[in-house]
Amino acid sequence: MVTQIGDARSFWGALGVRATGVAIITATGKDGPSGFLALSATHLSASPPTMTVSVSLTTSAYADIVASGHFAINYLSKDAIDVYERFTARDAPKGAERFSGVDHAPGKTGAPVFARTTGALECKVEEIIERHGTALVLGTILWAHDNEGAEPLVHFRGKLLD
Repeated sequence: MVTQIGDARSFWGALGVRATGVAIITATGKDGPSGFLALSATHLSASPPTMTVSVSLTTSAYADIVASGHFAINYLSKDAIDVYERFTARDAPKGAERFSGVDHAPGKTGAPVFARTTGALECKVEEIIERHGTALVLGTILWAHDNEGAEPLVHFRGKLLD
């Protein structure tokens, strides 16, 4: 099947054909921890080790990333479905309240790192490029957390895989 891409719905449908590890981007601001479900977080280069994260300019955590100059990419493990739901449910708490009851601790950069992940990457903001209501945040990886043996939480075609 071939689909012409002409609107946001067809765009997200097209991107749904790629399986991705569920990632929550976190930062710390003046009001405490903040974060959001990453719809795009990927590597840019190995030398220097650089990641890119796409952030809507209206996302409340964006200001915290800019102000702190750091963020963490938390790749959730299968046993963290409740964390995924906390960050995706329409009626879920907002801001720092999202972190209440979720096992996390400040990483080396101060950005929150969740306990139930396959790993996390702590990054220093290198550059921000704004286009079409979205910021592409480039971050140099400073610290990597690896929870060996943890199984990844994977998103595919709009659903979590078993």
